[in-house]
Amino acid sequence: MADIDTDLCIVGGGPAGMVAGLLFARAGVRTMVLEKHGDFLRDFRGDTVHPSTLAIFHELGLLDELLERPHQRVDRIGARIAGEQLQLVDFTRLPVPAPYIALMPQWHFLDFVADVAQRYPNFTLHQSCEATGLVAGAGRAAGVRTTDGEVRSRLVLAADGRHSTIRGEVDLPSKTIGAPMDVFWFRLPKTRQPENDSMGVFETGRIFVLIDRGDYWQCAFVFPKGSADGIRGKGLDSFRERVRSVGPETAEAAHAITSWDDIKLLTVTVDRLEKWHRPGLQIIGDAAHAMSPIGGVGINLAVQDAVAAANALAGPMAAGDDPDPLLHEIEERRMLPTRLTQAMQKTIQDRVIAPLLEGGTPLERPPLIARAIDRVAALRRIPARVIGLGFRPEHVRSPEAKR
Repeated sequence: MADIDTDLCIVGGGPAGMVAGLLFARAGVRTMVLEKHGDFLRDFRGDTVHPSTLAIFHELGLLDELLERPHQRVDRIGARIAGEQLQLVDFTRLPVPAPYIALMPQWHFLDFVADVAQRYPNFTLHQSCEATGLVAGAGRAAGVRTTDGEVRSRLVLAADGRHSTIRGEVDLPSKTIGAPMDVFWFRLPKTRQPENDSMGVFETGRIFVLIDRGDYWQCAFVFPKGSADGIRGKGLDSFRERVRSVGPETAEAAHAITSWDDIKLLTVTVDRLEKWHRPGLQIIGDAAHAMSPIGGVGINLAVQDAVAAANALAGPMAAGDDPDPLLHEIEERRMLPTRLTQAMQKTIQDRVIAPLLEGGTPLERPPLIARAIDRVAALRRIPARVIGLGFRPEHVRSPEAKR
């Protein structure tokens, strides 16, 4: 890739970057997405496409086409707490076109968005192209340095995740919320059932999540932060026994864990920038706010950021206007839902996760609030709305130019 010029250079081909790329190109903005990997095939990334994200694709007229890609549908979520099976979340009454979670491998989701974006002649996706820093010019970001050359642009949109190279280049104020846990992700085989059985297991000393992916469980083994080496040090047999003891779902399947290579470590980080922009640069998604895996809301917040960015900037940029005076609008629009979501996650971390992992007072029965939600069906709509739609869901207001 020789040095080139474009209107918008997006760093990162994850959910935020690819959806932003689609929306800006759709509006007529010359858009280039840089993705450091050669493809989207990375396992154990966020695979939960929530009702808020499905609603965005409905507004784009793309929902049916998206749902042709392989996925499983989650209408309800339950949990086994202190040995009792409870129903806690019911998405089916949400006032949206698709009131459920679509469990879709992230590579299928990103491939779909890329395929749609490439229908627009002013969209370019460069893979195996890593951003190494910003190009500076006249007191503002003027583009991106990459492993293949320089990209000059009117605006850089950094969507390169929680380990953002671009975020590391700029001095923006940030806040660390922290998390008491890390997670091992792995797969266990299962028999496909007519209904999706995704659930969590909560007991003193144990938090285990089973996401029903049809013929396998996507498992999350939650443990106190920083103790991964200690768990590995006890040996694979010990770990398999801990997995086997979770319940009937894992008792016969734990043998499928044959080495530590089958297990991926997620180091949980929760933080956010307090300012998301500077002249020539806008930061969104995990690069602006790393989320806990609680609720699986991360990719959906990132997509909402992308929609908000396009709503504020795509039309003016397509008309040739300077985007810098408008950058504050994205932060002002998305900071409140970010803070509310992280506050909710911190409350769950402090009041539910940390006490269970620390093995304090034995959990003899489910908490009163969990029992109430299980018994009163209408109460299950509250967590469904918070998880499924979030705070301040976005709607597509960016224009569509003629192709």
